[in-house]
Amino acid sequence: MNIIAVDIGNTNITIALFVDDTQSGLEKVPGSDTAKITEVLKAFWEKVPVSKASKDKKRDGHIVIASVNPEWTEQVKKIVKKTLDEKALEIGEGKDVPLPMKLDVKDPAAIGVDRVVNAFAAYSVVGDAVIVADFGTAVTIDLVSNEGVFLGGVIFPGFDMSADALNRHTAALPKIGKIVQPVGKPYGRSTAEAINNGLYYAAIGAIEILGRVYSEEANKWPQTIATGGNMDVIKSGCDFVDSFVTNLCVKGVVLAYKKYLGEKT
Repeated sequence: MNIIAVDIGNTNITIALFVDDTQSGLEKVPGSDTAKITEVLKAFWEKVPVSKASKDKKRDGHIVIASVNPEWTEQVKKIVKKTLDEKALEIGEGKDVPLPMKLDVKDPAAIGVDRVVNAFAAYSVVGDAVIVADFGTAVTIDLVSNEGVFLGGVIFPGFDMSADALNRHTAALPKIGKIVQPVGKPYGRSTAEAINNGLYYAAIGAIEILGRVYSEEANKWPQTIATGGNMDVIKSGCDFVDSFVTNLCVKGVVLAYKKYLGEKT
């Protein structure tokens, strides 16, 4: 199967090409860069094989979106239609492709599609209760039951958002740059170090304690999967995490679409 999987976040858009179920390309583009998005989509689509049964040389592929940003979603759909003369399919409640797993939450339509797709990808591999932590613009740490039901989770600000809030809502705290693994002592010996180390250890502490709390709910120790743009920052401090998976969402997009086609058939 040939798919261009599009993960539309709050900061970047990740576009991945899968040809014959093998990842053949991946680009992460700022969501505001329409020209670059168009360039990547066009380049990837040209690598999709032409259908042997098509008389007008249509390509044998699909473009599937998981998005948490409605404005950028419409932008991508317009690019796909105008540039490729194709329809981009969107995953979600009441959308082109249904959510790939059951949700035991109050309002399924309000849950971020990226969270569900990540959870489905993780459960598809683990086949049992699993915790999925996504360290992106916001951090989400979710729990999937033994039976593959999305139970919900927690959301809190990511590194950049937290650092910016500390700067904007205080009189003296500086705006620091990219969060890094602390060097030397765990406690910061300057204000900037204190902010860096505080955000670093807060993220690690959250996933560690939630692993314990979630395990009590699941009556077992679920495997923990971490992903997201800031995953590498905390990786060395999380020896309790079972797997670190880059770009988990685009892999989940492919799995969700394949499940939809299978059930449809």
